Amino acid sequence: MKKNWWKILAVALLIFTIIAGLLSDVPRLAILNETIRNQHFHVTMWFGMIILLTGSLVYAVKHLRTGNIDFDDKSVELANAGILFGVLGLLTGMLWAKYAWGEWWSGDPKQNAAAICMLIYFAYLVLRNSMEDEQQRGRVSGVYNVFAYAAMIPLLFILPRMTDSLHPGNGGNPGFNFYDLDSKLRMVFYPAVIGWTLLGVWLSELRLRTKRITRALEDN
Repeated sequence: MKKNWWKILAVALLIFTIIAGLLSDVPRLAILNETIRNQHFHVTMWFGMIILLTGSLVYAVKHLRTGNIDFDDKSVELANAGILFGVLGLLTGMLWAKYAWGEWWSGDPKQNAAAICMLIYFAYLVLRNSMEDEQQRGRVSGVYNVFAYAAMIPLLFILPRMTDSLHPGNGGNPGFNFYDLDSKLRMVFYPAVIGWTLLGVWLSELRLRTKRITRALEDN
C-alpha cells in the first residue's frame, strides 16, 4: 500500500476532477459560458503531456550519455503516454472549438501548431519502429526526441503568440487571468493537472513492466 499511494491519489484526483469539473459552479464568461468546464480536461491534459514529454526527454538524454537500455524504455513509454494525452487534448480542444468558435477546426495558429507538434512525435514512434537493433533504435530516437522537444517549445508557446489567435493569452487575445478566474476553477484545475500526470506515469509503468517481462521471456 505504501508504494501505491500515488496511484490511489491519481484515482482520487481524477474522480474529483470529473465530478467537480462537470458539476461545480463556473464563471459565466461571454462566448465561453458552460464550455469553460473543458479547461479541466483540455488544458490540464496538455499540461500533463508537457510534463510527461519532459520526463521522456530527460531519460532520452540519460540513455544517450550511458547507453542504459532501461533509460530508453522509460523514455519511450513516457513519450507514448504524453502523445496519448496530446491526442486527447486535440480532441477535447476540437470539441471546445465547435461550441465556442463554431467550427471543429478553424485553422487557429495554436491548433495548427499543436497538430504539427503531434505529427513530429508520431514520426518519433514511426522512426523507432523502423529499426530492429535496440542500441541503434535507442540512440537515433534519443537524438530525435531532443529535437522534437526543442521544436515543441516554439510551436506551442512562442509562435502562436506572434500572430492573431482565438486562444486566450495569444496574439493579443487576453488570457483567463484577465477575467479574474475565480478560485473554484483553480481548485479543480491544479488537482486535474496532477491527476492526469500521475495517470500518464501509471500507464507508462504498466507498459514498462510488460516490456521487461517480454524481454525476460525472450532471453530465456
